[in-house]
Amino acid sequence: MKILIDGMGGDFAPEEIVKGAVRAAAETSETIVIIGPEEAINQQLRANRWKGDNIEVVDATEVITNDESPAMAVRKKKDSTIVKGMNMLRTGEADIFISGGSTGALLSGGLVTLGRIKGIKRPAIAAWFPRAGKEGVTLLLDCGASVEAKPEYIYQYGIMGSIFVRGITGNESPVVRLLNIGAEEGKGDELHKTAYAMLKESDLNFCGNIEARDVIFGETDVVVTDGFSGNIYLKSSEGMSLAIMGEFKKKLTEGVIAKAGAMLAYSKIKEIKQVFDYSDAGGAPILGLKGAVLKIHGNSKATEVYYAIHRAIDYVDNDITGMITDAFSKNEYFAGKGEE
Repeated sequence: MKILIDGMGGDFAPEEIVKGAVRAAAETSETIVIIGPEEAINQQLRANRWKGDNIEVVDATEVITNDESPAMAVRKKKDSTIVKGMNMLRTGEADIFISGGSTGALLSGGLVTLGRIKGIKRPAIAAWFPRAGKEGVTLLLDCGASVEAKPEYIYQYGIMGSIFVRGITGNESPVVRLLNIGAEEGKGDELHKTAYAMLKESDLNFCGNIEARDVIFGETDVVVTDGFSGNIYLKSSEGMSLAIMGEFKKKLTEGVIAKAGAMLAYSKIKEIKQVFDYSDAGGAPILGLKGAVLKIHGNSKATEVYYAIHRAIDYVDNDITGMITDAFSKNEYFAGKGEE
């Protein structure tokens, strides 16, 4: 297996990208390919005292930034890390591509270079969320691949999300719910009402609406929504988690008594941190493309990169892209044919 990673994707590239890749490479026999300026990447490998043989470097002289028009940059910057990564994925030179670079460029590059799986109307970014007080995680999609939505898009997110959860966790009948302003049937605007009806009539294990405040409590395996709402929920949740943990740390270090109490409760504090810490989520797959693509945060550091590489191995081993392709080719769960 060859795992591609964008060596220049993110705020802390290439230092943190390489550091995370080195950590992961020491634990797997799979080949990790870092795309970026060859000398800069090799310099970081030397700085991390890498002596193994399962990290390769592919030279790329250009980087697509968040300030550029994604579609224009993908067309013009042929030697960029994102374009090179997508081309290697398309030609079969690699099995999966991880990037913390421009989300728009990843989507544009994926659509132009790889294309959508036949039958998929829109790809979706899927993100894992922890469950407070329960084991396991919840998958939310779409988290921003398409800010405008139609009911059939949301319906297809339910299909892709169910397949992904089944493939990764082994759960044969994941519970699917629709993110909405109320739990009762009939809530929401026409988009959500129509999406609800489509999900209800499908063969998915659809169990109705779910309100945003209830997602964290793990009442469902898959949550589907439009990309605009999903992205706001994702960013709000991450911001709240950072704020809670920041205040927690601040209060526990104010004075000798607080510090002593924190030391006594260290193991429990660590458990709480693990619930709210998204650094080990392993990135967000872009489902629906003809290739495996994993998006990590632009501010990802070595830990996030490390977990993303391990998640990528699971993604490829379970052939998630193949499972989605197969389901849509057989019209499983599928309302409506063809692409727009």
